[in-house]
Amino acid sequence: MLKDVTKRSFYQVESIQGSWTVRELKRQIHSLYYERSDLSRDKHKLSRLAHQQAERQGPLLDIRDPYLFEFIGLKSREVMGESQLEDLLIDKLEEFLLELGHGFCFEARQKRILIGDEYYFVDLVFY
Repeated sequence: MLKDVTKRSFYQVESIQGSWTVRELKRQIHSLYYERSDLSRDKHKLSRLAHQQAERQGPLLDIRDPYLFEFIGLKSREVMGESQLEDLLIDKLEEFLLELGHGFCFEARQKRILIGDEYYFVDLVFY
């Protein structure tokens, strides 16, 4: 989109520092932020204003990673609940452990345990 290497680097640095969304980055490019910054007498003030008013990427987007579960037959844009995903994974895990033969054991799922005075649940117990 930006052929000028200096301009592209400027927007890269600014968008990383400001945690800008893609939409915000496009808005800043279309509002000629780079050119305004170059002409500005008070570049720090302009930068502060640009970053204060900018749409930021939320923390949930920072930690969200895609997971591919093709081996359980899950299609790439299919949405499902955690328990449904757990069921599919457990079924595949059970098949896998059975193929390993003797010496491997799938003990329980959502195993309730008592630690001190509080109960907790362990998702999977196997050895």
